[in-house]
Amino acid sequence: MAAVRTADVTWSGDLPSGSGTIDYVGSGAFSRMPVTWASRTERSDGRTSPEELLAAAHAACYAMAFSNGLAKAGHTAEQLSVRAAVTFDNVDGGWKVASSALTVKGRVPGLSDEEFVKLAEAAKDGCPISGAIKGNVALSVDASLEG
Repeated sequence: MAAVRTADVTWSGDLPSGSGTIDYVGSGAFSRMPVTWASRTERSDGRTSPEELLAAAHAACYAMAFSNGLAKAGHTAEQLSVRAAVTFDNVDGGWKVASSALTVKGRVPGLSDEEFVKLAEAAKDGCPISGAIKGNVALSVDASLEG
């Protein structure tokens, strides 16, 4: 059975001076999040952006994919800390999401640094959000074990 997720947004005005709100997401996890063009291209000033939401989605998806890959290899992570840095840039006269750089630090007992990096790369390629943006957005992962 396919999972469908929803979000409702309202926008008023033109692009540079207008503003909007992510009014509601179907899960009810958050609502009433302000968005503006400036929050995408300048300073966020307490507002979010589609790219920030993409970064959150990519980091969460990747953490799940990596956790699954570790488990399939016989390892359980004590902790994975993942950051996704999504770059929104003016490329060839148009704005686009140019890259999503993942950084993961983990505590995984009994796992070598080399195996951690290998499984981290595989998770980058196996994460469904990576799959959705792959080929259009540069993807990278920097992985390291802690302590």
